[in-house]
Parts: sequence; structure tokens; C-alpha cells
Amino acid sequence: MQDRQREKFAADELAVVLSRYDLGVIESITEFPRGSRRSPKVGIVCERGKFLLKRRPRGQAGGRRLEYAHRLQAHLSMTGFPLPRLVPPITEEDTVLHYGGQVYELFDYVRGQSYLGTAEETREAGAILARFHQAVTGFNHVESPLEGDYHDANAVRTALNATPGSLSGHDSVAGREGEVLGLAQELYDEYERACAVVERHGLRDWPSGVIHCDWHPGNMLFRNHGIVAVIDYDSARQSQRVLDVANGTLQFSILSSRRVEDWPDELDEDRAQAFLEGYTEGLEIGEAERACLPCLMIEALIAESVLPIAATGSFGHYLGFEFMSMVRRKVGWMWKNADRLIATLV
Repeated sequence: MQDRQREKFAADELAVVLSRYDLGVIESITEFPRGSRRSPKVGIVCERGKFLLKRRPRGQAGGRRLEYAHRLQAHLSMTGFPLPRLVPPITEEDTVLHYGGQVYELFDYVRGQSYLGTAEETREAGAILARFHQAVTGFNHVESPLEGDYHDANAVRTALNATPGSLSGHDSVAGREGEVLGLAQELYDEYERACAVVERHGLRDWPSGVIHCDWHPGNMLFRNHGIVAVIDYDSARQSQRVLDVANGTLQFSILSSRRVEDWPDELDEDRAQAFLEGYTEGLEIGEAERACLPCLMIEALIAESVLPIAATGSFGHYLGFEFMSMVRRKVGWMWKNADRLIATLV
């Protein structure tokens, strides 16, 4: 059912779009059903090699955000950073193709696999993040088109206030409106508590630069326990590097399960430590930054969860109320174990 809802390319659309690239004879075209359902993708095998064609979702079709992301990727390519090369069309002086009011991107296909959760992969993810932060120091471009991040964000507060309304239409919360309000208020209070701790430590004075702002396993391709490509630069912006570090530590240590009710409270502390060990092989983390990692991880978890729930009432295929309840459990565990985490992480 979910696959049938995924947007697809029309045959005539593909014919026109592919004619705008120097690909030679095309041997095969295969649907690539990953990522956003609003952004169809196909794998292409042709005379010039293997490529991935993507149509961007409407609403993300262009502007300064796309220009910034593409120029950043071009800069990273020149430094040797691992990412898929953007292939320019033969009809435009740019790395994007405009056709029929839509925007298309063509990438070199990079063979890789998903994250398996090994210590080697996790350490590599931290090391590559440090390499990213080093590589972007020479990136000269106009100010980032995206402002703000998950720390102390009014967008997160607005979403927390909106979640009771977005959940009210779900049968799963019928008769439990008081619980929904209480849960949203608890997460709001926990978010404010974490923000206050980080602000007291002086986050805005810490090392800053371009951050990826979406550093998680799904945005990396692995092979032989190493990372062969990092993808998705749409959220890149200027901010404090530690925000990437904290989010990466969270994303690579979070434990999940098929049913959200079965997600454990705790994080995988061995993976969290491996990620930070990898990062600190390339860049240092200051004492104040390290002291704030659990609080920033709490902020990141709440922000990532409530923004889509406020918009849709769900988080992927998980019901919003159940997912927020899981977040509350994990946040409680992180507060309870914050001092030990600070002492043991790196």
C-alpha cells in the first residue's frame, strides 16, 4: 500500500529528462524506492556508467537552499570528501535540470549498504563527521539560507504546542485527550530544561561553521565497515559543530524495535562512545561541549520527533502518541544517566 503511494516518473518525462544528459546508450532503468515518497528516483545503467536520477519534491524545487547545497557538495568533492558526484546536464550551466516546473538531479551511483551497527562503522561515522567539519572550513559562500537549528528553537516549541491538536483526530487517543496534553507539556518542559543547561554553558561561544544538521545512518552508505558516501545536504547551515556531534551520537546509539512500545529506554553506550572516539581522532571536543552532550541529545530527539508529528499526527508509520511516549521514556533515561554519560563518553 505504501509503495503504491510513492510518486513515480512518467515514461515521457523520463525520456525528455534523460535526453538532457550525456549518458550514451541506456541499457536499463530501475525504480529506486527509497527516501521520500514525494521524490521519485530511478537507477540508470548506461554507456557512461551507473547513475541515480532524482526529482525533487515540490516545495523543495530550488532557490537559495538548493544552490547552497549544490555549491557545498562541489566544494566537498574538491576536497576528496566521500559523496556522490553531481552530474551536470548538457543543456544548462548548473548541476540541476529544470523541466516542466520540476527540478531534477543526477548523481553518480555509489554502491553501498545500510548501517549494520558495528563498532567499526560507528567509529567511522564519527571520524567522517570530523572530516566533514574540517573540509568545510574553506567553503566560501553567501550566508546559509537556513537559520536556526534544533537547539532553543521556537519551531520546536510551536510544534510541541500543536501536537495535541494534530493527534486529536486519531482514534488511538480517543478519550485520552488529557494524557496527550500532559505528554506534550512534559516534553515541552524537558526541552526547556535541556536548552537552559546548554545556554548556561555558553554554546554560542563554541566552535562553529557549516554543519550537516542531519547526520544519521540513513544518510550514509557503508562498505566493508567504512563509509563510501554521505548524502543529503539540504539541511546544511551555519551553526555550532557540537550540534552535529550530539545528534550523531544520538542517532548512532539509539536502540529501536519493530513496535515502538518495545523500544528500550537506554542508548547503546558502546556505540555512543565509538562514535565520539572516531570524531575526536580528528577534532577535539571541549570540556563544556562534552558536558552538554546529553542535553543536546535530548533536544535533538524531541525536535526530530515532534516536528513531523505536529504536521501529520504520526512519525513515519508510527502513531504520534505512542512515538512521543517512547521519546519521553528515552529522555527520562538520558536525564537519569547524564552524569555517567558525560564521564564515560570519550
